[in-house]
Amino acid sequence: MSRYFATTRWSNSGPDFTRGRYSRAHQWTFSGGATIAATAAPDIVPPPWSEPANVNPEEAFVAALSSCHMLFFLSLAAGKGYRVESYEDRAEGVMSKNSQGRTGITRVTLRPRCTWSGDDAPDADRLAALHHQAHELCFIANSVTTEVEVVPE
Repeated sequence: MSRYFATTRWSNSGPDFTRGRYSRAHQWTFSGGATIAATAAPDIVPPPWSEPANVNPEEAFVAALSSCHMLFFLSLAAGKGYRVESYEDRAEGVMSKNSQGRTGITRVTLRPRCTWSGDDAPDADRLAALHHQAHELCFIANSVTTEVEVVPE
């Protein structure tokens, strides 16, 4: 069993906490030492009470799905002898009501695009199979109820 840790830190810097007039900016610190500036999503909590330059939890969720998929995809491609030179995913998460009527990220679309080098690159069917297998193996996708669609470009 593996364990993963993150520390979230926030302190009040607003003029009137009980009236919702406080900053939602905070920090995430991870076990390796990386610290990320975080905030509430500005479309939910408008500035100045959110910080648009910071990462919000919804974006982090989409990025975690994208990153996990990519890491498995790269491993699978390497195992098949394909040489991936670059990988880019313009992932998108959609927030809406779920089947219980609660608001959540209900759909994430991954749009991975790869460039290949060497004499062998997967054809469309092999590429789709690699992405399918990466999705099936992805720890994050296996941990959530959100529909995750992979649309290779």
